[in-house]
Amino acid sequence: QVHLAESGGGSVQTGGSLRLSCEASGNSRSDYPSMAWFRQAPGKEREKVAGIGKLGFLKYADSVRGRFTISKDDANDTLYLQMNNLKPEDTAMYYCAADGRRDAWLHEEQFMYWGQGTQVTVSS
Repeated sequence: QVHLAESGGGSVQTGGSLRLSCEASGNSRSDYPSMAWFRQAPGKEREKVAGIGKLGFLKYADSVRGRFTISKDDANDTLYLQMNNLKPEDTAMYYCAADGRRDAWLHEEQFMYWGQGTQVTVSS
């Protein structure tokens, strides 16, 4: 079992920045080679914002490419999402997710493990 705990959400104005963190604990890091950040706004479908594979390959949603950066610190089992130039449409609950499938970060929407989420609110 993998436990994921997000932090770093908050309220910012348009153009501001936030850095989300996700601390993983439980199974060995090799048991979940794929990690990702998802978000879900009220009344909207969940969206995969960014994914990262074991070797550091990255994938971003078109809506955040160039503004968000996903990264990981394997030594500390922590996943990050640096969010710059935030917009009101970025307002959502952000979730950290992990999966045992090697390519889930690239192809999958249904991940095995999920955090509780952290709220990001961007005001105009």
